[in-house]
Amino acid sequence: MHFKLLANTPMGLERVVADEIESLGCETRLENGKVFFDGDEDAVISTNLKMRTADRIRIVLGDFKAFSFDELFEKTKALPWSDILSPAAEFPVTGSSRKSKLYSVPDVQRIVKKAVVEHLKDAFSIKSKLPETGARYKIDVEIHKDRVLLTIDTSGQALHMRGYRVSQGEAPIKETLAAAMLKLANYDGSNALIDPFTGSGTIAIEAAMIAMNIAPGANRSFDAEKWDVIPEKQWRHHRMELENAAEYDRAVEIYASDIEEEMIRIAKVNATEIGLLENITFEVKDIHDLRLDHRGAQMVTNPPYGERIGEAKAVEDMYRKIGRLMNRDETLSVYLMTSNKEFEHIAGRKATKRRKLFNGYIETTFYQYWGKRVED
Repeated sequence: MHFKLLANTPMGLERVVADEIESLGCETRLENGKVFFDGDEDAVISTNLKMRTADRIRIVLGDFKAFSFDELFEKTKALPWSDILSPAAEFPVTGSSRKSKLYSVPDVQRIVKKAVVEHLKDAFSIKSKLPETGARYKIDVEIHKDRVLLTIDTSGQALHMRGYRVSQGEAPIKETLAAAMLKLANYDGSNALIDPFTGSGTIAIEAAMIAMNIAPGANRSFDAEKWDVIPEKQWRHHRMELENAAEYDRAVEIYASDIEEEMIRIAKVNATEIGLLENITFEVKDIHDLRLDHRGAQMVTNPPYGERIGEAKAVEDMYRKIGRLMNRDETLSVYLMTSNKEFEHIAGRKATKRRKLFNGYIETTFYQYWGKRVED
């Protein structure tokens, strides 16, 4: 079956997500926060299992203009819902509306729900109330400038929910954002990876998964696994292929430290959950005690931003330390995300490249410092 698909992505990471999708053999088209592509059942499965940086994978069922509730109802009802939804499908409807004539989100959701109900009743010759006791097909209606985008979520839980984070500290970085930082750093496991502000261990764990080719969706389930339209055996086949492709015996050098003993304990719990504790070196350590023992190392990190009262001086001292580390080792590459606009000034070095990223709702800059290549 052919689908028009959509990968939701955080703002600023559309190209990173598109590169991942294109590596799977699909052509892409980008919009703000969205990457569109075409694919079949295998594409739905592989993107859910393999995508490290996307938020969700959705099937686009409708993309049209609507200026009245009648028009929204008729155009929604005419869509081929019964090609995907089963007669007993559970289909909650979420929605949003911006700069559109149909501005009432509850009314938009109600109309879409009613239209899908009527379509399914007609398609399956159902006279009574739909049971909605079967698999879940989460429908989303997004209206922007009178353009209606109707999608069905294949993922269920957001894709950053890998299944290994059983414990976390305050304001942890999302797994998908950590993976995006590593992708932007071109990390592949060839060089030593250092995160001196590891927190819950997310960057280190994502790095190990990338280096060892462990699929991010290998340890979780997806809504579409229960759909009739995608046979269960296809999911099993893809999971088996990914398991065989994983390089569990690959030697990697990943060093994750934090000044807080409790954060290291939490990070170890999470690494244990996914079976990577032995592949990451965790240590309680102050950034000021960090020494570089590996030429050509990559530091990928999300340090404190210094936004709390009383933190500014301590954070600035940390930033200066990173600047000194780069001065001492010209082969060190640093990839660092912070909302502090003065980072380059404090560290004493201009970044090779900068990129705006959002850590949740916080606008940050991703500073990239490319170290000199280590000669063989």
